[in-house]
Amino acid sequence: MSAELAALIGGLLILLDWVIRIIALIVIPRGRKPTAAMSWLLAVFLIPFVGIVLFLLIGNVKLPAKRRARQREIDAAIAERTTASDALVTDRADWPAWFATTVAQNRALTALPASGGNRAELIGDYQASIDRMAADIDTAERFVHVEFYIGAIDDTTRGFFAAMERAVARGVAVRVLIDHVASRRVSVHEQTFAELDRIGVQWAFLLPVQPLKGRYQRPDLRNHRKLVVVDGRVAFTGSQNLIARDYDSPKNRKRGLMWQELVTRVTGPVVASVNAVFLSDWYAETGEQLVDTEHVPAAEVASRSMDTGHEASDALVCQVVPSGPSYEQENNLRLFLSLVASAQERVIITSPYFVPDEAMMYAITSARLRGLDVQLFVSEIGDQGSVWHAQRSYYEPLLRAGVRIWLYPGPYILHAKHLSIDDDVAVIGSSNMDIRSFNLNFEISLLVRGRSFVDDMREVEQGYRAISRELTLEEWEREPAKATFLDGVARLTSALQ
Repeated sequence: MSAELAALIGGLLILLDWVIRIIALIVIPRGRKPTAAMSWLLAVFLIPFVGIVLFLLIGNVKLPAKRRARQREIDAAIAERTTASDALVTDRADWPAWFATTVAQNRALTALPASGGNRAELIGDYQASIDRMAADIDTAERFVHVEFYIGAIDDTTRGFFAAMERAVARGVAVRVLIDHVASRRVSVHEQTFAELDRIGVQWAFLLPVQPLKGRYQRPDLRNHRKLVVVDGRVAFTGSQNLIARDYDSPKNRKRGLMWQELVTRVTGPVVASVNAVFLSDWYAETGEQLVDTEHVPAAEVASRSMDTGHEASDALVCQVVPSGPSYEQENNLRLFLSLVASAQERVIITSPYFVPDEAMMYAITSARLRGLDVQLFVSEIGDQGSVWHAQRSYYEPLLRAGVRIWLYPGPYILHAKHLSIDDDVAVIGSSNMDIRSFNLNFEISLLVRGRSFVDDMREVEQGYRAISRELTLEEWEREPAKATFLDGVARLTSALQ
């Protein structure tokens, strides 16, 4: 190669490098939070050619236009069919003003109403929750709707699959949705898909990455929801996937890792809203509209509930809040911010992956500065290195603000996801308190108002506290610089949205 040609190529590369940087400064900040924009710009400026390829692959959080249009269509249908549900709340006059406005916000964002007259129980035993779901499936007469981020057939879940098979044999319509990428990563995925085919359920992938079949979106946008609905009269949701406690992973078995979860079983009018979330996802993935055939109106569920004592004084007000990139707003983040900002006595957060954005951090530390009791439960060890290090980067500002941090001991991964404030309001669901759950994942959250439910959650939290150890600021200040350096780097990459 001649010197002139080498100089020409070198000059073109320098020119291309500057063109990439200038275009990045124009394009990347549009429609992004400052932290996300800065992280992307940093990546492009430090590693311009690699950074721009990554941005083109995963820089767009929007779903295809057809997928977003289907979400709007089903939201409109749900809003039309739930107008009468507002009348199912009989104690609205007793709500504090902040709770009423939070419910209104959720309704505006999701079209789903709050309803009274519900019952809910918490299940923290891993196998017991799956067995309880299977037992309810055995009572199904009309339909069973199952949606999980990860679904797998193994010794833990075999009874659940058997219950679905028995339901199909009775003529019950059984529909299953599982996330494409997450479920294919599981070691037993081929056996799982074959079993779903064998037992005869109707099933589909959530957010499939199948470009050759014309089905593609940003590959790390995932449907992280977990829910089961039986006949529109009972539902389950929470943190637990349909898989063994070690996730059928040889790596997890080698480390002895086991997941600790929390699931809620609900009955009453709110089941119609949980079912509506499934119906929207089924329509989005299959094109089959089931609202007219498989939507059980909340009023019908309520009439059944009154026969079993749901109008008792300890009945709960509940509202389902779905979120994800098919919505224009970060519905779950807005819910969490409203609750933390409205708390008057205490805020207790449980999140396996705690990587909040700036607004959430300000809300949490401001609650502590207002004199509230603020506590955070996280795992002492991590199953995802980058997320674990990013999470650790928030410990020091939390501790300095006076937030108490409890480390749940290994080999368990505390995978439960819930938030409770004061004595009578809580949220449980699939959403972590992290940027990915706020912006990139499809999630489902259940807002609950009722002292009996929060009392039960307080017992769960006390169980965590009894076996956890508290991280202190003095201990944290002894952390080696190497570890905190990795924490800071991971924190930067966590904002790449």
